[in-house]
Amino acid sequence: MSISSILATMLRLRALSSQQPVQLGLQNDGRPDFKNYQFVLALAFAIEEINQNPDFLSNWTLGFDVYDDQYRAWSMLKNPFIWLFGKYEIPNYTCMRDSRSIAVLTGPQGLTSDKIGTLLGLYKFPQITFGPFSHVLSDYHKFPALYQMAPKDTSIATAMVSLLLHFSWNWVGLLNLQDENDSWILAELKEEMAKNRVCVAYEQLISIQSISHVLEAMAVYNEINKSSANVFIIHGDNGKLIELIVCIEQLLIKGRVCIMNSQWDFTMKRKYFMLGSLHVPLIFLHHHEDVSGFTEFVKTVNPSKYPEDIFLARIWFLSFNCSDIESDCVTWDNCVHEASLDCLPGHVLDMTMSGHSYDIYNAVYAVAQALHEMLLHQTEVQIMGNRKRTPLSPTQLLHFLKNIQFHNSVGQQVILDEKRKLEPEYDILNIWNFPEGLELEVKVGKFSPYALHGNQLSLSEDMVEWAIGTTETPHSVCSETCGPGFRKSPQEEKATCCFDCTPCPQNAIANGTDMDQCVKCADHQYANTQRNKCLMRTASFLAFGDPLGMALACMALCFSMLTAAVLGIFAKHQDTAIVKANNRTLSYILLISLIFCFLCSLLFIGRPNTVTCRLQHITFGIIFTVAVSTVLAKTVTVVLAFKATSPGRRIRWLLVSGAPNFIIPICTLIQVTLCGFWLGTSPPFVDTDTYSEHGHIIILCNKGSLTAFYSVLGYLGSLALASFTVAFLARNLPDTFNEAKFLTFSMLLFCSVWLTFLPVYHSAKGKVMVVVEVFSILASGAGLLGCIFAPKCYNVLLMSNRNSLRDFRDKKPTRRN
Repeated sequence: MSISSILATMLRLRALSSQQPVQLGLQNDGRPDFKNYQFVLALAFAIEEINQNPDFLSNWTLGFDVYDDQYRAWSMLKNPFIWLFGKYEIPNYTCMRDSRSIAVLTGPQGLTSDKIGTLLGLYKFPQITFGPFSHVLSDYHKFPALYQMAPKDTSIATAMVSLLLHFSWNWVGLLNLQDENDSWILAELKEEMAKNRVCVAYEQLISIQSISHVLEAMAVYNEINKSSANVFIIHGDNGKLIELIVCIEQLLIKGRVCIMNSQWDFTMKRKYFMLGSLHVPLIFLHHHEDVSGFTEFVKTVNPSKYPEDIFLARIWFLSFNCSDIESDCVTWDNCVHEASLDCLPGHVLDMTMSGHSYDIYNAVYAVAQALHEMLLHQTEVQIMGNRKRTPLSPTQLLHFLKNIQFHNSVGQQVILDEKRKLEPEYDILNIWNFPEGLELEVKVGKFSPYALHGNQLSLSEDMVEWAIGTTETPHSVCSETCGPGFRKSPQEEKATCCFDCTPCPQNAIANGTDMDQCVKCADHQYANTQRNKCLMRTASFLAFGDPLGMALACMALCFSMLTAAVLGIFAKHQDTAIVKANNRTLSYILLISLIFCFLCSLLFIGRPNTVTCRLQHITFGIIFTVAVSTVLAKTVTVVLAFKATSPGRRIRWLLVSGAPNFIIPICTLIQVTLCGFWLGTSPPFVDTDTYSEHGHIIILCNKGSLTAFYSVLGYLGSLALASFTVAFLARNLPDTFNEAKFLTFSMLLFCSVWLTFLPVYHSAKGKVMVVVEVFSILASGAGLLGCIFAPKCYNVLLMSNRNSLRDFRDKKPTRRN
């Protein structure tokens, strides 16, 4: 069947092919550029496939006319008038019937569909476009009879950003047209990039009016050249951007990765794109299954089969070395024998069905399906109403086209209604140009919006051919990745992808890359030196098992036993002169309090708990108050004893009445009151210190109320100072059994220990503080024991001749002048 015979049908489906690039033009090397001729082949293939199906359209057959549109007002509108009013004469064909068409297929340029669609919409003439989806053409009020076969690119932004995230590219340039149709995609792309922390390194919006100017190309080149971004995205209609690409093809920086949207037919523009300069194009194309039988159909197409196809004849003459015969008859004897379209290079005519050709194939089936349903409807009306068949009307067909929904021969669903269309899937293509001139399209990945999140993009990274001589994936970031242990610190007045790497602060970690904030370790954990992991802290306290804790505990027990031994010596020699002369009762009280002073230091050793924390300083304060007040009572007793030696002195009754003995309970009661107030308001409690020692959590006793704590210490210090003052004043009183000197030395040592304790205690950290406090308790207690009772024990045990009143009376008293 020839093309002319196909035209002799009841239905004519006409298609337009764009002027740019020139459909039947010549390339610079003399080879023809017939890329758009595949549109005609896809149209003819679908028509023949439908006409050969006996179960489809019954006795009806389809035909088509093909017109090459020109960008001139009259030629652009002339063909629609022919379709509408049927005034076109078909060569070698005469039909007595109405020769008007019933539907028109336009594309791929949106401008053509726009101009023609305005006229066709007035007459409700069905128009189907196979070009890229246009928001302008989706206006139903302006184009009520127009349907777009291409799906809306609702997922293109997500698909491109997914590719960027796969390769960790977060510093990307944008090159787009200032076109109303593409502005929404640009907005979605920028929003998706911002959502996934991908920054725009530069953005070049190219005006359509100035696109042919060299200055525009130079501005684009300068922006690409000075930017550190190695990846940029080109989005826009290929026909509008082609002039710009021609200008900058030799200027594009080598090694840059160019990501293009599905509107680009890259193989069609190879003569404009210098692959040696662009190097790495990654192209998103609408995914479609291969239609079986199309390649075999193209192989069978030749001028002998379709002698009136002037497009095919021109391809044959220019591609297969045919000679023009000076005759009115057309002959192909001089052409290469067994010539076929599959012998042509892929960039001249691709044997596989392109995306636009696939849309044409589906458009033809959509019209046929609507026509089939319309014919069935007319048959039902005829049977029910016994009416005659009415002529086919484009307006009637438009009504049926609106609800068309079917599965094509490859199983994909076809829907004309824009609101019910499914989101498209994308194939990701890479151009292999090594060895140079190969120019092979290779599918390296796929994006499916229907897959689970995280699995939408599938990519064979090892199949991508990067820049010639390079095997590594290109790098496109504003700042290098911050590794574990560092956080991102934004740079002023720069994009969020530009940052400095700052080490995490103490006890905080960053266990991932490019973390905005460091994570603070829990109180029971600490950060390692690399600041990328939290480790468990080791509990630290002055334990009995520690060498230092064991030594202090042994010292406390030894001093306690030594004090108990002194108490035993005094009890055994209680009737001796020295024991009686130094107030035996007060000595017993002092020795017993010192025993408890040494033992109370054991409360500071071991793991702190609530009981020990409350008993530590309370017990220490009360027992040491008893000890110091006892020393004060002994000192006062000595003073009163010497002041009351003269008969008739009024002060004698104080000594006789035992008034100094009341000093102990009164002073102790005051301290007990202070401690009770401490416990009642803010008692000590178990606390932890996570800062003093790296890698350790110090378990300690918190003082609670510092005011109460220093009040207890201050009161104890006041008693000690009073005892020291009284003892110092009585140090030179003449008497063999005068212990004022020893009391003075003991209180001097006591005060020195605790005055040294305060600065050392506050400068120490961790369990060293506890060691200092325990050592001060033991040292002060040992000072009292040694200075007061060591001389007495020496006299009692070794110098018995001094431990009698008879010896004392035989001695002559010596007085100082």
